[in-house]
Amino acid sequence: MTVTIYDVAREAGVSMATVSRVVNNNPNVKPQTRKKVFEAIERLGYRPNAVARGLASKKTTTVGVVIPDISNSIFAEVARGIEDIANMYHYNIILCNSDKRKEKEIRVVNTLLEKQVDGLLFMGGVVTDDHLQAFKTASVPVVLCATADEKKTMPSVDIDHEGAAFDAVNELIREGHRDIAMITGTLQDPANGYARYQGYKRALEEAGIQVREQFVRVGNYRYESGMEAAKYFLEQEQRPTAIFSATDEMAIGAIHAIQDQGLRVPEDVSVISIDNIRMASMVRPQLTTVAQPMYDIGAVSMRLLTKLMNKDAVEQSQVVLPHEIIRRKSTRSSV
Repeated sequence: MTVTIYDVAREAGVSMATVSRVVNNNPNVKPQTRKKVFEAIERLGYRPNAVARGLASKKTTTVGVVIPDISNSIFAEVARGIEDIANMYHYNIILCNSDKRKEKEIRVVNTLLEKQVDGLLFMGGVVTDDHLQAFKTASVPVVLCATADEKKTMPSVDIDHEGAAFDAVNELIREGHRDIAMITGTLQDPANGYARYQGYKRALEEAGIQVREQFVRVGNYRYESGMEAAKYFLEQEQRPTAIFSATDEMAIGAIHAIQDQGLRVPEDVSVISIDNIRMASMVRPQLTTVAQPMYDIGAVSMRLLTKLMNKDAVEQSQVVLPHEIIRRKSTRSSV
């Protein structure tokens, strides 16, 4: 049978209130009494009922986290930042994978809210009106993590995706490249797709370089789509001297496709991307990329959420963290 707080109190010869104070780390308990209670807990194998405690305090000390793809190392790094700060502030995490599908995202959000989480961190792609409706009807704070809604109405932590892409393409332009292709994500994705494409386009236009339709391919963020896009570029009558990829994983696919064709990176084709996943420094040649601080995005998101949950003052609810170019071996001057 389930061991209850009453069983522990009887075993230790104290009141249930005393057991409750010990379990909740109340300092107003004598050391010898605390020792007796802990010994009784160990003998009986008692585990506090988190649901009952949550009902009594109206807090579960639990935060729900919606993650688009748990197998993607980018989101794993964000989750690590979230968990470290959550542990610091004594919150538990419920992590849910949404496969970046709208219906599943909203279903998971509602499920987490039904479980009485104290707050919610949402990582995803497009934040639609349906998402916003689910967030705004929630009775707990919600923070968008590594994404933002178009009208900036929700608390969020992210980078300037357009600015990151602009800087990456300008790096190639400064090296003398003018035939620059892009492997983009879906343009329905406001960050990794549309915003990064807009940064690519703006960099070319400001440098007086024409944006050519045959130099833009849409990928799905995966290695294989990067390979397919690079093969397409290399089949063009005028092939690019450089490729900008919206993500590192697609960039690594592009590097391997170039090498499979008997060409060299960066001697024949330079490659640059955004993210700075661990594989970026493992691939050969090592990948030049714009690093977004994924751990910091997770950590800052969780810290912002703790402030909102505790009703602390928040100076800035839309946080944009800095990015930086990590120069490695996959780019070089074309002149």
